[in-house]
Amino acid sequence: MSDSTNTAKAYIQGFKGLKTIPSVATRLVSMINQEKTSLQEFEEVIKMDPTLVLRLLKLVNSAYFSLRTKINNISEAVAYIGVDNLRNMIILDAIKNLFKDDSGKNIFSKNRLWLHCSVTSICSQMIAERIFVTRGEDAFLCGILHDIGIIVEAQVAPEKFETFCKNFVPETQDMTTQEKQILGTDHTVLGGMLTAEWKLPQELCYGITAHHSQLKTVTPESHAGTLQIAEYLIARLEYNAFPDVISGMSPPLLSHIKDNIMGYRAIVDDLPHEIQKARAIYDLEED
Repeated sequence: MSDSTNTAKAYIQGFKGLKTIPSVATRLVSMINQEKTSLQEFEEVIKMDPTLVLRLLKLVNSAYFSLRTKINNISEAVAYIGVDNLRNMIILDAIKNLFKDDSGKNIFSKNRLWLHCSVTSICSQMIAERIFVTRGEDAFLCGILHDIGIIVEAQVAPEKFETFCKNFVPETQDMTTQEKQILGTDHTVLGGMLTAEWKLPQELCYGITAHHSQLKTVTPESHAGTLQIAEYLIARLEYNAFPDVISGMSPPLLSHIKDNIMGYRAIVDDLPHEIQKARAIYDLEED
């Protein structure tokens, strides 16, 4: 086992103490992964969290679904929005406060990181649905969580993370190399490890682990491929988590983009509208 992995494990152990994911959310994600859970079983757990009940009913009765009759029943609401959207909403609610700035320091902005992750998630979902004609909920979740390892670093090793932020020079080395030099690991390792502990799909966890890697073999429709393409696109719209960060791209993905250039241009053009729509669905505010 590498030193980076051992260090990442120690960081995750420290992060666990923060109780990032409430017990109700953890249980619901586990139930969703089991696939055979009944709507009644979901209702029994969801009703234990009044805030989650309100968010669920607000979502299903929003303009996005445009239902003729208002829904007040939890089971019926879950049936309408689908378990993948429910899972995403649960995780978003659980992690969102972690991205709020809690100090006056300007070295690193959690709000900027939240905006970056939000736009990445929206773009990833658009790519999955428009280019590959697949359901995009997992791509969305992969995007929103891909930099969660940065939050782990900032909370578990704040002094080392501050040193990294002060010394990070995008032009000289890639981000993960500089992270390892100062923090002993990097946010991709931490993110993949943390989401695996949350028992999210294995391919999604790998996508997070590999999103800064130069991969010789990667399929564009995989989470790793879709996430790299999304970050490449939004970097050109200046939605970076850190100023002047250069988003890398695995060689097989470049030829794919060239072959589908019109589709990707349409995604970039439509992204502002989709950002507004996603804010209504997932409550993705910049604060």
